[in-house]
Amino acid sequence: CPKWEMLEKEELQAIAIILLKNCGVVPLQTRIVGGDNATAGDWPWQVSMHFNERHICGGTVINTQWVLTAAHCIISESTSRYLLYFGKQTQSGFNPHEVSRSVSQIIMHPDYNSTTFQNDIALMKLSSPITYTNYIRPVCLAAKSSIFHNGSECWATGWGRLSQNVNTQTSYILFCFEVQIPVVGNNLCSSFYSFINVTITCNMLCAGELGKGVCQGDSGGPVQCKQGSRWIQGGISSFGIPCAVGIPEVFSRVSEFQSWITGHLAGTNVSFVEFTSNGTDLDSSFGCNTTAPPNRAPPSEVSFTAIVSVILLMPLLP
Repeated sequence: CPKWEMLEKEELQAIAIILLKNCGVVPLQTRIVGGDNATAGDWPWQVSMHFNERHICGGTVINTQWVLTAAHCIISESTSRYLLYFGKQTQSGFNPHEVSRSVSQIIMHPDYNSTTFQNDIALMKLSSPITYTNYIRPVCLAAKSSIFHNGSECWATGWGRLSQNVNTQTSYILFCFEVQIPVVGNNLCSSFYSFINVTITCNMLCAGELGKGVCQGDSGGPVQCKQGSRWIQGGISSFGIPCAVGIPEVFSRVSEFQSWITGHLAGTNVSFVEFTSNGTDLDSSFGCNTTAPPNRAPPSEVSFTAIVSVILLMPLLP
């Protein structure tokens, strides 16, 4: 057998494609389009993060030993206080396909800002590798060149609250919940948040609409979009004005952190796939290296009063 160091770059790339070809693939085709509760195996990369024995955030499987989540979900540097669940469908009762792992290492983005939620991304290393099953699989991550047009339909998943007006642990959804939400271009998204002096940057991805969105407890979880037979994670649930009040939620844009992720996980199998949605809306051109299109005003159905009445931009944590 040839030694790895003797292989050409093209050969290594081909091997990597073979090793990672199953990212974002759902082995069990049990999906009911439009369903609220996900069935077992629908989102096999979905992770439930428990802190001090209760669910606080979501995350995603990116390989057998690493989970991707939001930096603001890391509320303690003590790894012993976290337990990650895989293949979990319900937060109450028996989960026949569930496995759990403790955490051995936490890597937060060094430039994470807890005030502005810039660079809201973190990696968690498992105490031991997990084994892939029909209910536990890795997701594909959006590559640097990915394009998410305004209006692209994606899905958010998690166990968050149904409403902001509840404060008890029992208010969390027991079964993994799924909701289809449209991407909102950064320029349009900025017009919502500028009223409360929140800056939307190229490291962020917005999605959501009136009556559909994420809520507290969904933090760290994915917004994922389908391309062919694969699901590609475009964002990590970060912050917003919960819950589904007509103002889009904000996610950390995964594609902008490809170098940071691969830099820390060199030598491990993490799959980045270019995502390109259909569309021509110039709002999608908002980015680090492009000029933003002309400013847009928020849609008329979202009142100015509703926006400015928000006193505190709540992170999507319980």
